Amino acid sequence: MQVSAPDSSAGNGLISIVTETYPPEVNGVAHTLLRLSEGMQARGHDIQVVRPSQKQESQKTDTHTYKLILAPGLPIPGYSDLRFGLPIKNQLIRAWKERRPNSVYIATEGPLGSSALAAARKLGIPVASGFHTRFDEYTRHYRVGFLEPVVRGWLRRFHNRCDMTLVPTRELQGILESQGFENVRRLSRGVDTSLFSPERRDPGLRSEWGLADDELALIYVGRLAAEKNIALAVKAYQAIRAQIPATRLVLVGDGPIREELGRKHPDIIFAGMHRGESLARHYASGDLFLFPSLSETFGNVVIEAMASGLPVLGYNEAAVREHILPESNGITVTPGDEEAFIEAGLAMARKSRQLTEYGIQARKDSLEQDWSHIFQKFEKLLNEIREEQRHEPAPAYE
Repeated sequence: MQVSAPDSSAGNGLISIVTETYPPEVNGVAHTLLRLSEGMQARGHDIQVVRPSQKQESQKTDTHTYKLILAPGLPIPGYSDLRFGLPIKNQLIRAWKERRPNSVYIATEGPLGSSALAAARKLGIPVASGFHTRFDEYTRHYRVGFLEPVVRGWLRRFHNRCDMTLVPTRELQGILESQGFENVRRLSRGVDTSLFSPERRDPGLRSEWGLADDELALIYVGRLAAEKNIALAVKAYQAIRAQIPATRLVLVGDGPIREELGRKHPDIIFAGMHRGESLARHYASGDLFLFPSLSETFGNVVIEAMASGLPVLGYNEAAVREHILPESNGITVTPGDEEAFIEAGLAMARKSRQLTEYGIQARKDSLEQDWSHIFQKFEKLLNEIREEQRHEPAPAYE
């Protein structure tokens, strides 16, 4: 039996997104995929999301506007609120025979992603993959660094079986190409500048943190996990507070090292998880954004902080390298140089007027990261692999 032609009965047809995380889960990948789904729907596409069932999933209260295929899932060790999906190749083949997607976008290299890739290859459906997480580098943070070459080889084999691999920065594109990854293309990330805005600064929230308007709030937003290098943010905070006592560090998020951090550093403010306007309020109520991570493929929080009017201090890689202009909207330091990170934090903290100027410029620069441009390019890239597939013989299947 030959593969049927793509279904174009509804708008521009169906895009299937395969992922292990999706809202209401809170992380950069989930947020990015939600925005891509919404953007493609607005451009006339139907969206299908293939993901594991989530913790305390309730179909009765699900108000999603996309088609949903659920895979069985198991908790990710150390991240009990997240699940990895088990393979469902045959289920996907049946579903995609019934309605063939125009293209499949796979945002996970795990068992679920591998089964989706196998199903798509069998049916001759064009596949783009997203390189969202540096799993190879994560091995260093979990004391299995000797596995890094093995994990990188697995990632390379997975992505090279796809028609295209999308990455968010020029830097990562160059790294992967040098490591033998093929057909790597750049698709940056966007930010909602109407949600994340300096106008959401909240004196009442700052008062809860014990700070007046002219005192200093250092902000970190993200998972509280070993690979995020939060210990460096704490060191920078301690150095700054030693010279400027009216300084507080606010950690927005949760994760496996939350309890340990709380025991060791009772003076830190643990704000917990926040979404939407509440998250935007926390960003805008800060004064300096600390981004000490060395394990990011991008770092959505960087452009969210910029849109909120915060100067950013971070290592010169990933989103920081892509969007932070030193001495303009923030400060960058050489990756891995902890002393330079701390010294730069001290230097910025001493100059409140400069912090304000950098924050104003950060907001201006963030306005160029409009999501509409990202949606248009994503559609263009998917169209490219569809056009390439049109010129190849359609495969047969039983």
